[in-house]
Order: sequence, then C-alpha cells, then structure tokens
Amino acid sequence: QVQLVESGGGLVQAGGSLRLSCAASGINFRLSAMHWYRQAAGRERELVAAITREGVSNYADSLKGRFTISRDNAKNTVFLQMSNLKPEDTAVYYCSSVSLLGLTSWGQGTQVTVSS
Repeated sequence: QVQLVESGGGLVQAGGSLRLSCAASGINFRLSAMHWYRQAAGRERELVAAITREGVSNYADSLKGRFTISRDNAKNTVFLQMSNLKPEDTAVYYCSSVSLLGLTSWGQGTQVTVSS
C-alpha cells in the first residue's frame, strides 16, 4: 500500500521559511521521481518542483531561487525548503511520486499559510 505523508506545513509570516517533508512507503523510492504541487483556494493544482531518480531538480519559473527540493533515499523522504515566503504561496502542498511505470501516487497534503 502506497503512502505519502506530508508534514511541516503551518502558519508563517511573510519573509519566513518552512521546510516540508514527505515520507514515502510502499513504493520503490529510489526509482521514483518525486514532485511537490500546490493548490490555492479556487485555483488549479500547479507543479512547484520536481526531482528525478538521479537527483536532478526542476522548478516552476516563478519559484526559482526561493524553493529547493531535495531527497534522502536512505529515509525515503523528499523535502521542500521554502524561503522568503509570500502571501501568494498560501496553499495546500501535495507530494506525489511517479514510478518507472508511470504510476502516480499522492499524499493528503499539508496546509501552508503565509500572513502579510
């Protein structure tokens, strides 16, 4: 049974930082690409960052320089370090995995709220 469990969300003031974690089980983590998405109220879910099996990362253009994705294969965990947060970063942040066969799994999400 695949489980992706996000943690680390919360309320932070603008300019602050948060580190999200996503612990995976039931998947071959080393062979999975991992992604972070977010969905703000009333908006579509959007890709925030992705990291390949080899550790190559990509980001939404608007977030480059503020967000960093990383993975720890020994702990089956992917991270999203967010800095200089802005109110428009407020959203539910989701972790997803994509297997070699293209199967996608999702976590339940963690709320990030940035106050001005």
